[in-house]
Amino acid sequence: MNTGIIILAAGASSRLGRPKQLLDYKGKTLLQTVINEALNTNCKPVMVVLGANADEIANKHQNDQISIVINDGWETGMASSIVAGLSTMIKANSEINSIIIAVADQAFIKMSNFNNLIEKHKETGKNIIASTYDETIGTPVLFKKDYFEALLALKGAEGAKKILKQYPQDLETVVFERGGTDIDTETDYNNLISQQ
Repeated sequence: MNTGIIILAAGASSRLGRPKQLLDYKGKTLLQTVINEALNTNCKPVMVVLGANADEIANKHQNDQISIVINDGWETGMASSIVAGLSTMIKANSEINSIIIAVADQAFIKMSNFNNLIEKHKETGKNIIASTYDETIGTPVLFKKDYFEALLALKGAEGAKKILKQYPQDLETVVFERGGTDIDTETDYNNLISQQ
């Protein structure tokens, strides 16, 4: 199964007041943590979608093993980043038959979180495999090729969760311990650091 990973890292972190992608966690940026775990899998390619503060973030994450996609329309919402990442990936690799969408601020993500999605797809034959935490479902989430058109049709603030809700019959989930820890505010970040 040819699976690529798209890491969404285009947001402006407006509630935090500085780019959360660059926050230090255990000696690495939050974004680098996600990139490293993605590169530890067999998934290829790994693409990072940048928008706000793109130059600054790209300069700190130079790596031959990842592709950086700049989403000039990032201010229109998350859908534009999904579309930018997926359309670039399809153009670059016609063999791709599934993708995993991840985000830049899940500090506890591990290679196993990505691999578990793929395993669950093989076990169940379901074409959407999402992570579950804190009584919700979310990223990282795997979509088979059947859903690429639906993903490319997303608009504005819509994320992939819209598709999860539309096709519950084709959805399976895997538990992501501490997946609900995301960093939106300075308080969130201080809580994260205090747990190290």
